[in-house]
Amino acid sequence: MSRSHSLIILAIAAVATAFFAFDVSQYLTLAQLKAQQGALDMQVAANPVTSALIYGVIYVLVAALSLPGAVILTLAGGALFGLGWGLLLVSFASTIGATLAFLISRTLLRDAVLKRFGSNLTAINAGVEKDGAFYLFGLRLVPVFPFFVINLVMGLTPIKATTFYWVSQLGMLPGTAVFVNAGTQLAGIETLSGLLSPGLLLSFALLGVFPLVARKLLALLSARKVYQGLTPPRSFDQDMVVIGAGSGGLVSAYIAAAVKARVTLIERHAMGGDCLNTGCVPSKALIKSARVAQSIREADKYGIQAQHPDIDFAAVMERVQTVISKIEPHDSVERYTDLGVNVVIGEAKVIDPWTVEVNGQRITARNLVIATGARPFVPPIPGLDDVGYYTSDNIWELRERPARLLILGGGPIGCELTQAFNRLGSQVTQVDLAPRIMPREDADVAALVAERFAAEGVVTHTATKPLRFEVQDGVKVLVAEKDGAEIQIAFDAVLVAVGRRANSQSDALAALDLPVRANGTLEANEYLQVKYPNVFAVGDVVGPYQFTHAAAHMAWYAAVNALFGTFKMFKVDWSALSWATFTDPEVARVGLSEDEATAQGIAFEKTVYGIDDLDRAIADGEDHGFVKVLTVPGKDTILGVTLVGAHAGELIQEFVLAKRWKLGLNKILGTTHAYPSMVEANKYAAGEWKRAHVPTRVLAWVEKYHSWRRN
Repeated sequence: MSRSHSLIILAIAAVATAFFAFDVSQYLTLAQLKAQQGALDMQVAANPVTSALIYGVIYVLVAALSLPGAVILTLAGGALFGLGWGLLLVSFASTIGATLAFLISRTLLRDAVLKRFGSNLTAINAGVEKDGAFYLFGLRLVPVFPFFVINLVMGLTPIKATTFYWVSQLGMLPGTAVFVNAGTQLAGIETLSGLLSPGLLLSFALLGVFPLVARKLLALLSARKVYQGLTPPRSFDQDMVVIGAGSGGLVSAYIAAAVKARVTLIERHAMGGDCLNTGCVPSKALIKSARVAQSIREADKYGIQAQHPDIDFAAVMERVQTVISKIEPHDSVERYTDLGVNVVIGEAKVIDPWTVEVNGQRITARNLVIATGARPFVPPIPGLDDVGYYTSDNIWELRERPARLLILGGGPIGCELTQAFNRLGSQVTQVDLAPRIMPREDADVAALVAERFAAEGVVTHTATKPLRFEVQDGVKVLVAEKDGAEIQIAFDAVLVAVGRRANSQSDALAALDLPVRANGTLEANEYLQVKYPNVFAVGDVVGPYQFTHAAAHMAWYAAVNALFGTFKMFKVDWSALSWATFTDPEVARVGLSEDEATAQGIAFEKTVYGIDDLDRAIADGEDHGFVKVLTVPGKDTILGVTLVGAHAGELIQEFVLAKRWKLGLNKILGTTHAYPSMVEANKYAAGEWKRAHVPTRVLAWVEKYHSWRRN
């Protein structure tokens, strides 16, 4: 605790102690005020300015320290200074006092509260930061809510102090006027409860609804401004037009058709988008072949003597295409047509927020959903175009295995393909600018994967900056900077996997002139609406997560908000989004990582269970990795889970379910898990947490009980 904090606490304690020690509250009663009104009137008449200052200081202190007596002081303001001056004094004194209470709460309590409950308050704080003035105004208008509670609670939020002050000044004014006016008729007041009749309370409650109504009106006015100069069609061909048939677009169209809406889905290239054609599906097919090859190499540890695998690289890549072909019908034009979706293959061009042109035909719709996805980002490194390069889009065209493959990028795509190509016989060198591979994961996670890469022969250069590509005597070379010196890496082919860039600024969307974020994704609100309220965006084009399942998750919200938003809008819930990187060992996570919790100042307890202790993992020869669980201190509430090991992508789902429905570790511990299975790791991790929270005092008494029973 800092010295300034200590001084504030001591000052508050001193004033509060004096208040109660001298029983000041006895003077702040209705009976005492009425009894002393004559003497106080004489004092005010003799020294009006001094009396007003003393009165103001007392009021500020009472409000700032949340001491009892504010109502009596408000009545006293009207009784002693009249309606005009009394209202002026009380309005400013109460607002200044409330703001001081707000600042005290922010100074002394906010950091501690955020540290303990930060993850739970993220959404609330985001809402307050955006619409806090409206909510505060509504609360101030309704005197049913204790003002001192509002002061303290708002101090824990990110609302600005200046905003808090002026909103409080305006919001408390109607209620203040009622009480000050009542004070001018002090003789007629018998009880404080009589001041607030049911009718008056109802009037205040209606006033409290005003900010919410005002917010709706502002939204309508904002929409009118956005649509200014645009005229919607008198009728629409469709309820929804979806642009892009990747995961987000397919699910949006599917949901719309399922609820009997008329929907058109437009795709310019291939149904299924990147996931089916160039991403998730082909990469996992390649990884499977690579794992089989590695299993053959390691067969001797299972008592089986096998030859070194003879890899037909062209056949492996043909198998990838076969897998795509088998899954293709799930995302086909025929299937979605049968589901009731009007599928059009062609280049979409948005004309206005209600009109899309494709193949020379214009289609109007009440709502548009943009699901245009993303593309591989290629950094402007000198010489890259000259040597030629692959990305995750076209690497699948390879039929001849590169002897030396250079991979730029240490994220999920780069790591998965690094290990897969290395296991299939290429000598892979991985280069990344970050200080470690898998920079979004904790250091211990990245270290375990990097150790496996090194054991399999991958050469990894982290904290390495590519400078230029050259061709030296017919050999392709990357010149890079590492540890302040230049290094040269020879290669036969290079794969660029340094991230993906949203398809947000194409000619197809130009007419809408949509704002984009610094990372190139479309700006959208929590309901997935972009600049125009009837236009929604899902998937990689809007982010923040570039995962197939994240796009599908967003699609539900976009479709429901677009089709039924007149009645209710739903904010996207990211509280239990998981993801997995399918290296060996696999890495999967839901919620906060240890690094993220530390960076955000969120208090946590860490429980780690080593999978090397798990019976099934030992039997399978997969006894490596761990389960790391972050929980709220002293509770079994899950903040985040990271799993490293075989089948981590599947094992994480139990924790996803638990986090989504707020089931703690005790629930997982109390659930039967089949033996022997890998999923027991989850239960044993919960058991590790339980052992760390054994009630030692209770057990000591239980031990004594057993001893007594034996004797």
